[in-house]
Amino acid sequence: MATRAFKDDLYPRFANIAAALGSPKRFELLDLLAQSERSVDDLARETDLSIANASQHLRKLHAAHLVETRREGTFVHYRLASREVARLLRTVVEIAEQHDAGLARVVQRHLGERSGPDITADELRRRLDDPSLIVLDVRPLREYRAGHIARAQTFPVDELAQRRRLPFPKQAEIVAYCRGPYCTFADEAVMILRRRGYRARCLRVGLPEWEALGLAVSRSA
Repeated sequence: MATRAFKDDLYPRFANIAAALGSPKRFELLDLLAQSERSVDDLARETDLSIANASQHLRKLHAAHLVETRREGTFVHYRLASREVARLLRTVVEIAEQHDAGLARVVQRHLGERSGPDITADELRRRLDDPSLIVLDVRPLREYRAGHIARAQTFPVDELAQRRRLPFPKQAEIVAYCRGPYCTFADEAVMILRRRGYRARCLRVGLPEWEALGLAVSRSA
């Protein structure tokens, strides 16, 4: 067997995927697509890129088979190629958490002491049918519609901040979640709720992590 020729053909294909992940902006684009399908314009706006730069990054992700496209009129929408791509992102993050000692310092420097105590995914799973517990998805509405924790209500954090009166009973316990452990929407929501006299906690996992645990997910029409 021509072993060397085989390996020389094989490993570049693996390295192509690693190279596609080797840009902070491309990693951020994939992280956003793990929440929901998006147009190039949406992705450019969220990542503070020009449309031309966002398109260039997305073409590289597409060439590495990490994303797929759907055309709607003149707009091109991107989505992850499969759930395994989201799992790849989580694995990279978990390796960084285990081996990069500076990661915790970065979080501390930018976010300080985060709101606590938190609720775990297992505790929330056991209490999903508890009528005294309200689960708020504080991501943008588009992401909620693409998929959300079963029984969660949509209440984007910007709307939560702007509403003078909130439609929740004061005796309720509220859990807020957003895109994942490094998203700050849930922290902001919990601070707003606590200032208004509610008992509120964060769920640190986002929908991709929740779904990966095999827990109940709903999708809007």
